[in-house]
Amino acid sequence: MFNYNPLDCLPSSVELPDSDDTPVDNELQILVPNLLLATLAFIWQNRDDWFFGINMGIYYTPSNPAIVPDGFLSLGVERFVGENGRSSYVLWEEDGIPPILALEVVSQTYNGEYEQKKIDYAKLGILYYVIYAPTRLRRKRQRLEVYRLIEGKYILQPGDKLWMSEIGLGIGIERGTYQGKTREWLYWYDENSSRYLTPEEQLQSILAKLQQQKIDLNAL
Repeated sequence: MFNYNPLDCLPSSVELPDSDDTPVDNELQILVPNLLLATLAFIWQNRDDWFFGINMGIYYTPSNPAIVPDGFLSLGVERFVGENGRSSYVLWEEDGIPPILALEVVSQTYNGEYEQKKIDYAKLGILYYVIYAPTRLRRKRQRLEVYRLIEGKYILQPGDKLWMSEIGLGIGIERGTYQGKTREWLYWYDENSSRYLTPEEQLQSILAKLQQQKIDLNAL
């Protein structure tokens, strides 16, 4: 008996465009999600059930163009797919698992982050939608806004740090240094609102401890 699988007729990720080819307005749109990814790779280095995409297309139906957040996090999926990794995030190849978090970094060119993208991400069922405006503050808008999907609508959550129990991480803003640039950044936090160190900070901490041990040995 012939078994028909409709998924076999859908295009694969290698057959679909991997982004919308829209250039970013400033380097913060790249640096902010890259900092989150680098830190997450350190925090969850022993886990392989997550994926963090940066400026990557999310396909939810083959007949619609991809939605391309500045960053997104999915849980319960393979972290690494093949030697070359994912070219795009295709829901019918990910067992229908949508991202649990989407991130938009607001640039100088306003792009519907507070309106249309909220509608798009809600339709996808993305639980948390994070909007970060690192260079300017729109009227009546907070610099960081984190929304939680409740009964199909995004509800703004209070505070500049938010614990997301479904993810097991908090997210918030704080002044720090990344790649030699000191400014406010978006960071991951633990349940006690303590910020996770970045890989650079971890290295600096290790080097400082080694230097102190060297001083202590020389003093003997």
